Amino acid sequence: MNIQKLTNATMNFDQSAIDEKINSIRSRVYKLEKHVKTTWLIKAIGFLDLTTLGSDDTPAKIEALCDKAVHPFKLSNNSNLHTASVYVYPLRLMDAITALEKLDKDHKISRATVGGGFPSGQYLLETRLREVELDVELGADEIDIVINRPLVLMHQWQKLYEELKLFRTACGNKCLKVILGTGELGNLENVYKASMIAMMAGADFIKTSTGKEAINATLPVGIVMCRAIKDYYESTQKKVGLKPAGGIKAPQEALEWMMLVQMELGEEWLCKDFFRIGSSNLLDNIIEEIQSN
Repeated sequence: MNIQKLTNATMNFDQSAIDEKINSIRSRVYKLEKHVKTTWLIKAIGFLDLTTLGSDDTPAKIEALCDKAVHPFKLSNNSNLHTASVYVYPLRLMDAITALEKLDKDHKISRATVGGGFPSGQYLLETRLREVELDVELGADEIDIVINRPLVLMHQWQKLYEELKLFRTACGNKCLKVILGTGELGNLENVYKASMIAMMAGADFIKTSTGKEAINATLPVGIVMCRAIKDYYESTQKKVGLKPAGGIKAPQEALEWMMLVQMELGEEWLCKDFFRIGSSNLLDNIIEEIQSN
């Protein structure tokens, strides 16, 4: 794929067509039968990157988070039900690894963290890269790095690609999720091009948001990111995952994102290898919803 050809192209996204897709997504979710909805919500638990990124995170808080990830339903006989990962700041990664070694002996849950100057990306490149290298050395299975958003706003696409290639190298063979910070990219064309650049540079997932922006995961950007993933797959035959994150709290929202992926990318994308949801509050709300049905 040619970066110059991609970035020189002018792209228009029909807002009425996007709105129509969103209405269709919500209509289909609304029409799900009760037992199907419950099945989908249970499935959603397996897509969760259970997250705490608080300045007040303590080892005890991380241990409790890991216990919740391993045992979402305390009274359930389904021992195979667990979240996809636990996400914490690098300083708390060893706490998560230690807790999961006791709770998750089969290593079914990924140990994950953030890097690249999260959440702003406004640190020296050397600092951001070294942070990722340290994440790998600490034992992270997955690393969510954030892009330098001004490079998108200034249309410095080649520089963005070169930076992300360095992050791919620093990450080694670990799962690399690239956070676009879509709420700060200005328009949907920038979202599409940033998505493509991230995938061309070697991202395993593209992710909407850090959760720290004023605008986080929204269905319009999800539709555009799915289009980019589909276009990239058609060109390269490489599947890249999607991770919405930031402000996703209601079970209804999780179902809408699952429906979006099924409609736009197909059923084969609805697995933890290609779809995740980042959230700190969603799990409790899903469990409450399931138990009330």
